[in-house]
Amino acid sequence: MITKTVALIGTFDTKGEEFCFLRERIESAGLRTLMIDVGVLGTAPFEPDISQTEVAAAANEDLAALKTERDRGRSVTAMAAGAKAILARLFEQGAIHGVASLGGSAGTTIATAAMRALPCGFPKLMVSTLASGDIKPYVGTTDICMMPSVLDIAGLNHVSRRIIGNAAAAICGMVQSEPSSVLDQKPAIAATMFGVTTPCVTAARHTLEERGYEVLVFHATGAGGQAMEQLIEDGAFRAVLDMTTTELADELVGGVMSAGPHRLEAAGRKGIPQLVCPGAIDMVNFGPIETVPPQFRGRNLYIHNPSVTLMRTTPDECAEIGRITATRLNRASGPVTVLIPLRGVSAIDKIGAPFYSQEALDAYRHALKTSLSRTIQLVELDAHINDEAFALAAADLLMESLGASMETRAARTPK
Repeated sequence: MITKTVALIGTFDTKGEEFCFLRERIESAGLRTLMIDVGVLGTAPFEPDISQTEVAAAANEDLAALKTERDRGRSVTAMAAGAKAILARLFEQGAIHGVASLGGSAGTTIATAAMRALPCGFPKLMVSTLASGDIKPYVGTTDICMMPSVLDIAGLNHVSRRIIGNAAAAICGMVQSEPSSVLDQKPAIAATMFGVTTPCVTAARHTLEERGYEVLVFHATGAGGQAMEQLIEDGAFRAVLDMTTTELADELVGGVMSAGPHRLEAAGRKGIPQLVCPGAIDMVNFGPIETVPPQFRGRNLYIHNPSVTLMRTTPDECAEIGRITATRLNRASGPVTVLIPLRGVSAIDKIGAPFYSQEALDAYRHALKTSLSRTIQLVELDAHINDEAFALAAADLLMESLGASMETRAARTPK
């Protein structure tokens, strides 16, 4: 059995003592360490395995020049790029099995930029002074584990030793744990879900799982949609069951759960089958009621829970969501089906519910139909999105697209 290796990325010139302690704790657990120095200000108190000069060179930069310029922003950018290139190479070589770091703002920026180059599931741990705040700029769509350092990373004491010791135990546990077997791994399908579309997605998921697929469900909270798009781009899925496109509403209107301007694009570029539904486009997401922007205070608002306030989209906004959906899907190189429930698109968009609006749904339908390419299959069902019949129809239509896609692929394969 090989001894696994944990890469430690850090500014050893300013945090060498702390990294030595982290290294000692990891190696005492029977693992190796590989020390990557990304500091620029001074020199490390020990000989790293990969020097700051090598890191700078990996970014096509000269370390001496960076030290002379003393431009903190440029130095951080350069060392982040170099660390990213080195970490990606080490991973491809199978030379590392996990990565960990300790840092303040600069160290966190450099280390997490490098960690984001690694695939989902590869152990990544960042002990940071910034971990109790907004960590989205550092984590992005990846599975980096952020651990608050509580104290600044500035010397060893009874608190910092305990925290760094816990960090060592955490990364060792991740690295030493056996990954789930991939021998029986099933072809994967991505799906999107919100609380208000859960019955539909759950029923469709069960149907697809019974037919031999593994369904990975993403919470359509902005970050969820971005993560799904990235994994589609990485080739992780055979198809996409995009039942909840609510993030388009937040992107358009200015809610807090936008997935950005590239939602609904990756599956089309990859040419894989996708089934798209206007799930939860009836709502825009905000935080607690007091955080709703003043210009929206007179709109139809619904308190989903104390932390989430929903705002009903207008017919004009739904029409624009329809046009955006069509424009992005028209560029797809693979099979696309759009499935529309005629009796409502969320749990609170049905007759008698607070967000029910036939006018808004009709505006979406008309705009979509006007803009959608004729090569895209459009199906409308006289059902609510959370009806079992609708969920089963979605699963069946996606299976049809998958079958047709596999037949096309087989016909193109040289015999």
